[in-house]
Amino acid sequence: MLTVNADDLGRCTVATDRIMACFAANRISAASAMVFMQDSERAAALARSAGLDVGLHVNFTENLTGPNVPQQVRREHERIRKFLRRSKYALLLYNPFLRRAFRKLFQGQAEEFQRLYGRPPLRIDGHQHMHLCTNMLVDRILPAGTKVRRNFSFSPGEKSFINRCYRNIADRGLRQRHRLTDYFFALSQHLEPSRFRRVILAAKTAKVELMTHPQVDDEFTFLLGDDYADALGEVQLGNFESQDDLSQVELVS
Repeated sequence: MLTVNADDLGRCTVATDRIMACFAANRISAASAMVFMQDSERAAALARSAGLDVGLHVNFTENLTGPNVPQQVRREHERIRKFLRRSKYALLLYNPFLRRAFRKLFQGQAEEFQRLYGRPPLRIDGHQHMHLCTNMLVDRILPAGTKVRRNFSFSPGEKSFINRCYRNIADRGLRQRHRLTDYFFALSQHLEPSRFRRVILAAKTAKVELMTHPQVDDEFTFLLGDDYADALGEVQLGNFESQDDLSQVELVS
């Protein structure tokens, strides 16, 4: 099964409108929403009305552009943002001085998601994948039992051995407390037909999440193209709830 998940719902009007257009055309099947952003309120209303499967897109690194951000949320966000943007390796470091800040900021965003969508987030990923930063993993801040986005899936030779080992170790740890897909790919890395074929082949026998950002012109054009539509005809396109249904079928069989 293939789940095509569009990130950054609510980030701005362009992101929201393109995501909803792709969903209406049956080119995506789920989305991840940012809270405390410029278009978060409108995005939530549109997604709920359309029946779009939405999870929480945790934001630790991009400015909060919403009009009514609580002072504590903004303060903790700025502290964490400065730390994580200091270096591309900052997410690998554990900062003991930000333990409470990470927890409070996550809780604040989860509570805002519940206000906007009428339920707690049952699925969690992160802007720039910062939900997998070391502070989040070591302190086990993500609620147990939730669906969590795993690390990218790479074949041998695509990344260094150490890189792949680190990702595999992190995913094994995630799997002990959370539900993961079998594979995770980014559309931005699979826009060429030969590369995209890899995603389709994996989805024929496993649960695959394909991340996309429709506000990016190249990805939006690809999503609405005929070649993409033809490829989707070869697999089962479903959301994350459909993956749960598939798991139940597998258990029964």
